[in-house]
Amino acid sequence: MGRGKIKIQRIDNLTSRQVTFSKRSRGLLKKAKELAVLCDAEVGLVIFSSTGRLHEYASSSMEKVTERYRKGKDEHHRQLLNPTSEVELWRGEAARLRKQLQILQQSHRQLSGQELNGLNVENLQNLEDQLETSLKHVRKNKEQILIDELKELHWKKSLLVHENKDLHKNINLLHQQRAELQKTIYGSRSSDEVNRNTNASCSLSTDKNLNALQLSQQPQNNVIPEEAMNLRL
Repeated sequence: MGRGKIKIQRIDNLTSRQVTFSKRSRGLLKKAKELAVLCDAEVGLVIFSSTGRLHEYASSSMEKVTERYRKGKDEHHRQLLNPTSEVELWRGEAARLRKQLQILQQSHRQLSGQELNGLNVENLQNLEDQLETSLKHVRKNKEQILIDELKELHWKKSLLVHENKDLHKNINLLHQQRAELQKTIYGSRSSDEVNRNTNASCSLSTDKNLNALQLSQQPQNNVIPEEAMNLRL
């Protein structure tokens, strides 16, 4: 169950009142510290208990906080007593800013070659000096940009050269592996051809020997003994 709503009124029991003061004063001091840290605020807190005991906290120092409080309070009182002073202050600030804006706009037009009528030699010389100074700044910035771009191009060039070297190494390695693979394939094929040629030679030699043997035996079978011929006669 949730806690019941506490009625805000004086606690009659002395012990309960002291316990509640101790808890809530510690919580209040903790919240003041958190506010000062989280919001970068200057915080000053002063608490007096019913017995007259002082509890205080200051994010910087109590003297600095109280002095700032006095100045802020006095300024607030002056504004309340003279409400038109702050308005006049803002009006003067606005007029000053408008005047500065007009001067800047006129200077910009003069630098662009406009509204030069009424300027004496000294003013024209100052205007020319301003143009020369602006031109020097423009040239300096342009040179710096070109230098930065050249550095970037050189860096990209070195990176491409390095990548090109790596590609050449990989290509040479692939060629080497291909040559070794071809050597392995064609080397085994040559051995097989040698074996086949040797077997063929042996077969031809055997056939030749058999043919020679048959030819050598054939005349002997066709010779008729002379005695048998005589008997027939």
